[in-house]
Amino acid sequence: MMVVLIHAKPVMFEFLFKRSASKTAVPDPVVAEQAAASAQSASRRAEQVARAHAVAGDEAAACEFILSSEFADARLIAAEHVHSLPLLEKVHHAMRNTDRRVAKLMQGRIDLIRHQAAETQRAQASIDTAQRLLNDDKLSPNQVAELDRQWQVIKATPELESAFATARAALAARLEAQVLLQRAVIDAVAAARALAASGQSAGELAQALARLDAEHAQHAQSPERASLPKHLETDFTQAREQAQSALQALQQHQAVFDARQLALAEWQAQDAATLDVDVLKRSWQALPRLPESPLSDSLQQQFAALLASAPAPVVTAAAVDAPAHAEPAPRKPRQEHAPVSKEATEQFFKVLDAMEAALQEGLLHVASEHDKTLRDSKHGRLTPAQADRLAHVRGEFKRLADWARWGGNVSREELVKAGEELPAQQLPMAELAKKVGSLRERWKSLDTLSGPAPKSLWERFDAACSVAYAPAAQHFKQLAEERHGNAAKAQELIAETAALAAEESTDWKHVASASQRLRQAWTRLGTIDRKEKKRLDAEFGAALDALSKPLDTQRQIETARREQLIVEVGLLKPSERNTVDMLKALQDKWQELAKALPLERRAEQALWQRFRAACDDIFARRKETAHAADHERREHLHAREALCAALETAVVPEGDDKARTAFINHLLRDTRAAWNATGPVPRASEAKIEQRYQAAVAGVQAQADAIAERAGAAQANALRDKLRLVQSLEAALADGSAGADAQAWSERWSALPPLDTQYERSLQQRFAAAQAALGEGSAAYAQQLQANQQRLLAEVLRLEIVAGVDSGAEFARDRLKMQVEVLQSSLKSGQKPLTQVSQLMQLCAIAAATDARTASRIETLLRRIGGNAK
Repeated sequence: MMVVLIHAKPVMFEFLFKRSASKTAVPDPVVAEQAAASAQSASRRAEQVARAHAVAGDEAAACEFILSSEFADARLIAAEHVHSLPLLEKVHHAMRNTDRRVAKLMQGRIDLIRHQAAETQRAQASIDTAQRLLNDDKLSPNQVAELDRQWQVIKATPELESAFATARAALAARLEAQVLLQRAVIDAVAAARALAASGQSAGELAQALARLDAEHAQHAQSPERASLPKHLETDFTQAREQAQSALQALQQHQAVFDARQLALAEWQAQDAATLDVDVLKRSWQALPRLPESPLSDSLQQQFAALLASAPAPVVTAAAVDAPAHAEPAPRKPRQEHAPVSKEATEQFFKVLDAMEAALQEGLLHVASEHDKTLRDSKHGRLTPAQADRLAHVRGEFKRLADWARWGGNVSREELVKAGEELPAQQLPMAELAKKVGSLRERWKSLDTLSGPAPKSLWERFDAACSVAYAPAAQHFKQLAEERHGNAAKAQELIAETAALAAEESTDWKHVASASQRLRQAWTRLGTIDRKEKKRLDAEFGAALDALSKPLDTQRQIETARREQLIVEVGLLKPSERNTVDMLKALQDKWQELAKALPLERRAEQALWQRFRAACDDIFARRKETAHAADHERREHLHAREALCAALETAVVPEGDDKARTAFINHLLRDTRAAWNATGPVPRASEAKIEQRYQAAVAGVQAQADAIAERAGAAQANALRDKLRLVQSLEAALADGSAGADAQAWSERWSALPPLDTQYERSLQQRFAAAQAALGEGSAAYAQQLQANQQRLLAEVLRLEIVAGVDSGAEFARDRLKMQVEVLQSSLKSGQKPLTQVSQLMQLCAIAAATDARTASRIETLLRRIGGNAK
């Protein structure tokens, strides 16, 4: 490195020499011209800057100035006054490749305007949706919930917010009305179901049904009736029918009861001697039966009493003299031939009429069936005319049968000719087989219509059909062999599938490709015999299931993993910094899963479309939220600046120190809550606004600390003065110079300012005890004061140790001993140590003789601890 520099020095010196020489070689007029040009440029710059400031409020002039200005600073100043979208786009297009600062400013404002327009459009769309839902008869809570979710991410203007709030309140009212209507209908259904088993009378049940019908009519007229579940109407109808059935049963029961009661009343009104027991029983049984109930039992008892009051039936002499077993009447002799019924004769002649009609229409086979029926049927003796008619019909049937036999032979000759001509027609095999089958079917039908054919004719026909069918038989035999071969191939595929299933491979990609290959090979197999096809399909299906079941299970797992990736994409927050990295990681994970095990094509495509749509949505929302986040951060910055300004300009009101301290604490607490409630601010301003806030809080807190310090000092002075007064009174009692004037001591006590409650109570009790000892009890109280002196000294020393106050050299040994005791007491488990304030309060409450040194030590403790008591 040093060598390079040494060798470079001559070159450097030569360059500097030439440069200085060139500078000195410039003539003086050129220098003057350059200076004049610089001055002129500075003048134009100043002029254009002034013009840029002058176009404030005139966007068109500002736009023209930006397009014509040659100075970037002036253009930037004028760009601050352009706000309308057309002019912003015009300036941005012109400055895009010329002035990056102006272009960036224009782009930011264009994006802000477009974002606000998009938010306004989304808000208006939500309002339109709310209005549409208001006009929809079948409003559902899910629709309103979806509308609320859409509105939560929209930042609308106050006017649109008011319009949406009005529409939302109307929707809430409709939902509330739907809830009330459904509850009323459900209650009506429950009431209708309860009526059937309520045990009410028929009148009460009828009134209850009328009320339910009236309420149901009101429900049917409700504007929200379309929102009712369909099953409620059916449930109400069924419950109403059950209640109506119960009412009808009650009414019928009442009618039967009234009929029986009326009949019983009529019989009871008659003279008992005129009543006939048998007639009464038959009449009672003829009445409609009454179901078992206490009322029916009562009526039955009354009827039994009526029968008991009626006279017994009289037995006649003929009945008495009649033998117990009478001789049966002689039976008629049995006829050898039962007479033919009239119905059988009528049926015979009906069949005869049908046979005549069939012969007239030329339906010989129908007439043959009727003739068989006539021969098998039984009929009575025929009259000569009827016998002649039957003979005539049968003769006509025989004549037509002879003609049919002759015509059948002619038709058979034609069938034989058609069979012999079939080989020359070169028909397709399927059509040839169909033709031969048709010829044989027609031959069979001729046997039925015209009787059996001659044997020679049948042999000719059968030989012709066999010769014609021989190519088809050969073709079908070949097809059968192919079917057998296909069955063997199918068996091989089944064996291969079963072998792959038995391997239990975890190479899912190989298993998936093999499964697809085998399935396609199975579909490309030719025809197989129907019986074999069913069995082979079942075996292949079982083997393929055994192979595909683990694959399907793994595909379900992979599908769940892809679903989870889609869910994770949906859970990403576009506003976070690492969202893009996380999204790319999820995309890489998707590609890894797709390579490891591809799903079925349709399922794979559907899941990929969903995943891609979710990713695109994240990018779109990230782009949208970026502009919204910048706007929100600026608003948050303004809000925090306002909070800082409020703290900086806060004025603590004059008055009581406690009130001023409470005001400051309340102000700091509210400001902190408002500060935490605001969101993030622009990163460039974050540290600055935080420093300003901390400085403002420190300024207000300093005021609070000063007020608290003054209040603590005043409290310590008041505590010291009252303690001195109590100590003076006790010293006077110990010296015997206190006298008996308690009023004077009370006036001196009242003249001092009041203390906090805890100190005031302790010193008041001590002062009252000393005041009560004025007079005759002073000697005893003085002895008590002397007795408590050692205790007072011990407590003073203990509190000095706790508060960290020096006790003096003369108490060094006692202090060391007391420190050990304090340490031991603090180490005891389950014992909560007292605070310094509590120990000071106990110290002030001890009534004991106090010398000057002890009083000085106590006042030192008062200054250290008493001023900090709240």
